[in-house]
Amino acid sequence: MSFFRLAEEPMIIAGPCSAETREQLLSTAAALKPANLTLFRAGVWKPRTRPGSFEGNGEEALKWLQEVKKEYGFAVTTEVAEVHHIEQALRHDVDVLWIGARTTVNPFHVQQLAEALKGVDVPVMIKNPVNPDVDLWEGALERFERAGVKKIAAIHRGFSSYQASSPYRNQPNWVIPIELKRRRPDLYIICDPSHIAGKRDLVAEVAQKAMDMGFDGLMIETHPDPEQAWSDAAQQLRPEALLQLLSRLIVRKQSAEDLSKSSELEYLRQMMDTVDTEIVDLLARRIELSERMGLVKKECNLTVYNPDRWREIVETRSAQALKLRLSPEFILDLYEKIHHESIRRQLDILEAGDNSVKD
Repeated sequence: MSFFRLAEEPMIIAGPCSAETREQLLSTAAALKPANLTLFRAGVWKPRTRPGSFEGNGEEALKWLQEVKKEYGFAVTTEVAEVHHIEQALRHDVDVLWIGARTTVNPFHVQQLAEALKGVDVPVMIKNPVNPDVDLWEGALERFERAGVKKIAAIHRGFSSYQASSPYRNQPNWVIPIELKRRRPDLYIICDPSHIAGKRDLVAEVAQKAMDMGFDGLMIETHPDPEQAWSDAAQQLRPEALLQLLSRLIVRKQSAEDLSKSSELEYLRQMMDTVDTEIVDLLARRIELSERMGLVKKECNLTVYNPDRWREIVETRSAQALKLRLSPEFILDLYEKIHHESIRRQLDILEAGDNSVKD
């Protein structure tokens, strides 16, 4: 079977968080047979946050995955975190390996796993690191590529956060996988709604969001009796709930087949490009004005930052945003970045002693 080749239908990966018993694994696979899965997933080694928790059945569970392959025809995948995990998984005919978020965060560990796969033709999926660092994520991908792994995909599972008010277990921080896709347009990116949501009633919402944003697949944890699961009980779906989710999932296309709609989209994109050019020009003009203000402040021996002026900007721009049906939070975030750049430019002028500004 060929993996990570873009197609009209999204890649669907499902199965329990962990392989608890042979019966649990086989009953889950039987219930998921109508789903036409791309991959059946199950954690065999479970890196838990605290000792004493269930940490997987190891090599014994790999035998159960072999039974799933033989009985139901699913290709199977599991997480590997050590070199001996890779060796045992390959010995038991695991089709695809995935690297977990806790592993991705450590480049030395990633390098060891990559070197263990030199000369091995097996697809690898790499979850984002627990912290929102796109360079670290991309670096892990590159380490496997340099080791000769040709079939690679990324898994977006969200990022750890201390935001107590967040509805999610892990913050989606969608800008990170979008940036990775911008850098690597041919990379297959799969979303893991289970780990982002942390609660089963949010999984469908996150899954649809991923489809709306053009992700290439979904990895969703599924258990025959989630409330009794030995790990991640709150986020797993019953197989029938997964089937219902998939039946309601709206898969978006990245290009319009209708020529009239395609022409309309192209026209709107050209208009947007024109507006973007104007925005950049206006930002350049604003920075020029900031630099000229920096010269005046230097001559008058004034501080760069004026809290009263910043308060005025926040109030007036937020009010204008509301009138134009824009989010004040969005405008404030934008102006904070503009203000920081203005402050930086003016500080350069005060510190450099260069009184010349190009008008």
